[in-house]
Amino acid sequence: MTVSFEKTSDTKGTLSFSIDQETIKTGLDKAFNKVKANISVPGFRKGKINRQMFNKMYGEEALYEEALNAVLPTAYDAAVKEAGIEPVAQPKVDVAKMEKGSDWELTAEVVVKPTVTLGDYKDLTVEVEASKEVSDEEVETRLTNAQNNLAELVVKESAAENGDTVVIDFVGSIDGVEFEGGKGSNHSLELGSGQFIPGFEEQLVGTKAGDEVEVKVTFPENYQAEDLAGKEAIFATKVNEVKAKELPELDDELAKDIDEEVETLDELKAKFRKELEESKAEAYDDAVETAAIEAAVANAEIKEIPEEMIHEEVHRAMNEFLGGMQQQGISPEMYFQITGTTEDDLHKQYEADADKRVRTNLVVEAIAAAENFTTSDEEVKAEIEDLAGQYNMPVEQVEKLLPVDMLKHDIAMKKAVEIIATTAKVK
Repeated sequence: MTVSFEKTSDTKGTLSFSIDQETIKTGLDKAFNKVKANISVPGFRKGKINRQMFNKMYGEEALYEEALNAVLPTAYDAAVKEAGIEPVAQPKVDVAKMEKGSDWELTAEVVVKPTVTLGDYKDLTVEVEASKEVSDEEVETRLTNAQNNLAELVVKESAAENGDTVVIDFVGSIDGVEFEGGKGSNHSLELGSGQFIPGFEEQLVGTKAGDEVEVKVTFPENYQAEDLAGKEAIFATKVNEVKAKELPELDDELAKDIDEEVETLDELKAKFRKELEESKAEAYDDAVETAAIEAAVANAEIKEIPEEMIHEEVHRAMNEFLGGMQQQGISPEMYFQITGTTEDDLHKQYEADADKRVRTNLVVEAIAAAENFTTSDEEVKAEIEDLAGQYNMPVEQVEKLLPVDMLKHDIAMKKAVEIIATTAKVK
């Protein structure tokens, strides 16, 4: 096989390659065995014509197209490997020469990965807003939230305040006409929670059990029900009950109710502090990693990114998201119905930062290549076991689904991210 690649731009070029006689013969044999099954010739049973008779009647050239289809994928892959290029899209293949007794010569217009010129990616100085410090106020907030979760609602005779829960009946109307979905009975609404249309809850502050009020609101312009968006409505509302939260005493007994692993309030506070420290440390590390990668990408130069790579990234991200939804029992059709969106909406959502994701992946790949990371069999095995645990799948199934080369690539990418993040200095 003779192979050459001539670049026409940073991301495009012409791959020229040949297919030798031995490969052509194999392709012709496959093509003949495929087409003869449908040939009827006097003196032969259908599908039983021999090669010599076929060539005499139709000519060997009649098999060329089918033979090329049979051998082209393998020949193209071999040419790509020999040329040392990384195509990112299906090629446009043309036949330059296809003559009997000669090697076949072909050309392919190929879109390849762009060249990445790396800048600094180690020892970068970054700024992050995240902090690893945990304040006493944060611990108290966590404690207060846990206390609120165990609060009881107690009926009160006095007027409703923000934070209280009112039990209401309501009927909504626009220009005196009731609208679908605007009616409720014995609905519990926490004032100040923002559950209802803006302006609704505020008008119930100060009401008491037995009060009947007209709540006047205007639906937001972007309201999900288009027939109601931007319109003024009146809700005839009756307050059946007003309830206030009654907080339990913050003591050792409550601490044990909140967490059965502790015996005292001090132990609970210490546990909350430790959990917050671990959470904030993880968030801090993530923030440093993100900032360092963004800096490394900004320092690198990529002349152009092929549209094909952007397109592929958008569909990869969409498929990953919808696949995650299906694992939760939500089909794509159900997701679009629930959210009131379309496939085009999701496409636009992922298209917005697809360029950034592709650019980041290219730079991280280039760093992995520059560092010449190697991956041991033990690392591949550990990666498979980790993935099996994450997705609750047998190790053997993961091994079948994921090629070793893909796993090695992913491990090298992780190592590249690690070297960017761990060497970064926080300003």
